[in-house]
Amino acid sequence: MANTETALKEALASIEGATGVALVDYTSGMALGTMGGSKSFDLTVAAAGNTDVVRAKLRTMEHLGLKGQIEDILITLNDQYHLIRLLTGRGGNGLFLYLVLDSKRANLAMARHQLKKIEEDLEV
Repeated sequence: MANTETALKEALASIEGATGVALVDYTSGMALGTMGGSKSFDLTVAAAGNTDVVRAKLRTMEHLGLKGQIEDILITLNDQYHLIRLLTGRGGNGLFLYLVLDSKRANLAMARHQLKKIEEDLEV
């Protein structure tokens, strides 16, 4: 079991192309932990903004009567991938991992696989 800081460090170090990672509470919009980012890319602001994405998708699913659960949400930009992975186990309800990847260096399939493993080991 990994605590938040350890899990975020692991994500940044082990996922090829990762430039930032955060654990976010989408009920409040607060980042519970961040690692990476830059002066021109504030992870705290991005995390808060992506809570709106998660909430909108959950509302849409509710209106449509969809019973499935969101695994992850992918946003592709011309030079970045933004991956939002909702946590499902061990008290993770209402939380998501947010990963920013450099699209030129990242392998999206491997990043999703590694983020899932990090989620499984995360102790919230």
